[in-house]
Amino acid sequence: MTEQHRTLTTRQGHPVTDNQSLRSVGERGPATLENYPFIEKITHFDRERIPERVVHARGTGAHGYFEAYGKIGKDAATKYTRAKVLTQAGVKTPVFIRFSTVIGGKESPETARDPRGFAIKFKTVDGNWDLVGNNLKIFFIRDAIKFPDMIHAFKPDPVSNRQEPWRFYDFVSLHPEALHMVTWVKSPWGIPADYRHMEGSSVNTYKLVDERGQAVLCKFSFEPKLGVKNLTSKQAAEIQARDVGHATHDLYDAIERRDYPEWEMCVQIMADGEHPELDFDPLDDTKRWPEDKFPLLPVGRLVLDKNPANVFAETEQSAFGTGVLVDGIDFSDDKMLQGRTLSYSDTQRYRVGPNYLQLPVNAPAQPPATNQRDGQMAYFVDDGGENPHVNYEPSNIGGLRESPRSGPDYHQYVEGHLGRYQTTRTSDDYKQAGERYRTFEAWERDDLIDNLATDLKQCPEQIQLRMVWHFWHCDPDYGTRVAQGAGIDLEKAKALPPLEGKPAPGQNRKGPTYSNGEPEGDAPEANVAARQRKSGGSGRGMRHR
Repeated sequence: MTEQHRTLTTRQGHPVTDNQSLRSVGERGPATLENYPFIEKITHFDRERIPERVVHARGTGAHGYFEAYGKIGKDAATKYTRAKVLTQAGVKTPVFIRFSTVIGGKESPETARDPRGFAIKFKTVDGNWDLVGNNLKIFFIRDAIKFPDMIHAFKPDPVSNRQEPWRFYDFVSLHPEALHMVTWVKSPWGIPADYRHMEGSSVNTYKLVDERGQAVLCKFSFEPKLGVKNLTSKQAAEIQARDVGHATHDLYDAIERRDYPEWEMCVQIMADGEHPELDFDPLDDTKRWPEDKFPLLPVGRLVLDKNPANVFAETEQSAFGTGVLVDGIDFSDDKMLQGRTLSYSDTQRYRVGPNYLQLPVNAPAQPPATNQRDGQMAYFVDDGGENPHVNYEPSNIGGLRESPRSGPDYHQYVEGHLGRYQTTRTSDDYKQAGERYRTFEAWERDDLIDNLATDLKQCPEQIQLRMVWHFWHCDPDYGTRVAQGAGIDLEKAKALPPLEGKPAPGQNRKGPTYSNGEPEGDAPEANVAARQRKSGGSGRGMRHR
């Protein structure tokens, strides 16, 4: 095999010189549509399984409602958003929720050590709002271009068809940002006792937009009224020996006996901006927003009170997408959110079909009126305008018209060099993981260490040493206990150099840096002058440089 054949390419045969970063406007700016290598990679990944979901295949669902308090914390919700679903107190918005595991197949056990999906479809008066997250409030990676690689590493080996620990740790050992999530997943929090005793989270950062067109950053969370319960590996094994679908049974039975599960929906709020005073970037989904600085503010309650009449028609054909928002809730430049917004809905059109939104479980509360038509398995033609001959817009003779605006748009100021960037703020890749280790109770730390040691015993030495090196830099006790448990030479691990091309643990890069290691240069004088003219010379607005 030649060196050329060992070089990563696209399916078009183009060399892939950067498989780590989306192309964006500045380090923190929005991703751009011409990210072709990412689009080819993610759309192919979306089609890897037929008809089972590529991820989140094992799941269960239920119907219910969301009831807004009309407040966010102690303030009127209208202070932050014009979204009716959050501002209209007492209104019960129908919802459908699908809970799931991530990596296993459709018949895999619900005791698996795995994040849990927490996907909600709100059927609001302004159309569907999908909030697609998980139970742990963070994720393994912060750039969507890495998602297919991550899932491939966590799925079974393509040769042996076995989930191999060395594949998991080989991947995460090269992505220090994953250490935080690994610490959560390998602790008892990686196996929720059931879905009713489980938190939910948007994971990604969104924006709330008010009637003036002003925006704040936000994250959504769901806190179970029953409290949180998790399982140790031993407890999970005992349950799995007699029931591989215990969480589905628990949810179904609770609803049937009218013991309806309930969560309080909360938001964390932060001013829109770069926040240089923080050690982490609020758009980085591998980091939690500290709740002592950004408290959970109650917004409403979520109740599940009806089981599906047919699992396939409702639970398995339910389809969610992170791009499905309503007025008053908007996207941030979170690079995982931007990538998911393309990937999720693209997956549904492939998995269920181009007309998946005509299915009752996915259809909005009010019949849609679009000029979209036909396609495979079309059940009906969407409601059109006054003239059935007109399926385009604009028209002088009775076609559909644009709806009036509910308020001014939020106009985020964006400028910057177009390029692929490394992350500047990396110091918390180790800090937050160490903080989480120290906040665990003793029995949680014991279970975490035992799980990691058991896994690492099955890994090659170079992966063992690098993982101990990572854990030791998160917290010396953390790394020492993992090394002792797995029989790994701690001093040999500590002697390893930092990962090539990455800052040493606890350090940030000096500034915005392209993926080839070059620092971002200043804009040419002509661009500076143009920038000053656009901003009136004041330098107002958020600049993505």
